[in-house]
Amino acid sequence: MTMKLVLLGTGGGPMPKVTRSAPANAVVVDGVTYIVDCGNGVARQMARARLPFRSLRAVFVTHHHSDHNADFGNLFLLLWAGGLDQPVDAYGPPPLRTMTGQFLALNAYDIATRIADEGRPPLAPLIRAHEIDAPGEVYRDERVRVTCALVRHPPVVPAFAFRFDTPDRSIVFSGDTAPCDSLVELARDADVLVHEVLHAPSLDAICGNLANATRLRQHLLDSHTTEEQVGIVAREAGVATLVLSHFVPADSVAEETWREAAARQFGGKIVLGQDLMEI
Repeated sequence: MTMKLVLLGTGGGPMPKVTRSAPANAVVVDGVTYIVDCGNGVARQMARARLPFRSLRAVFVTHHHSDHNADFGNLFLLLWAGGLDQPVDAYGPPPLRTMTGQFLALNAYDIATRIADEGRPPLAPLIRAHEIDAPGEVYRDERVRVTCALVRHPPVVPAFAFRFDTPDRSIVFSGDTAPCDSLVELARDADVLVHEVLHAPSLDAICGNLANATRLRQHLLDSHTTEEQVGIVAREAGVATLVLSHFVPADSVAEETWREAAARQFGGKIVLGQDLMEI
């Protein structure tokens, strides 16, 4: 059984970036695709990664911030236009079912036109939305088992991390979180931990003279994991490989700075994520 990770988008925050796409990941097991988070552009990133649209089986949303869910509905709509014709299970915090219904209503004209004019199957039955609000097993099929943990991303509650296990490999996605014991336990002895990262010395530059600078700075510190804290999380969890992603800021910090900070606390392999990187 072959399991690979494709980093579809590695930039953090809702503002579109020049150098990185919005947060999104693909786990591919024996040619079947599972998506974690649906930042802006996820469908195009799937195309760029040469992931067949009809290979999608399940989608997992860590939390409802726009950089993680902006293209949740668009992923289905655009892949449906590209041939998706099998039901896909989608998992995320409430109100995922309501969001799904509202998205279908928003695009009802386009959907109806394509069904009548192009002979496509109805889209609504292809999106099977499931809401989760507690830790535990989320999904299981003949290829993979997916479990989740509640993480600390105030004021967003619930926010989740996800773990994918096959007989041969395990991959964990932190979602957005401050350091927390629940994530460490979920990631215990995993082969790969994909973790968000915030460069704390860049906070002044990030917040600048914004009218909301004080509140934004406090949110970032309270809700995210810094470049040194991420190494501690990886070490305590005992993971083999730490993959840094969801970079904040996205492109103004040297690669050596990220790596050296994480390596102060973690002696395992460190990978600096890039869009479309396969691991």
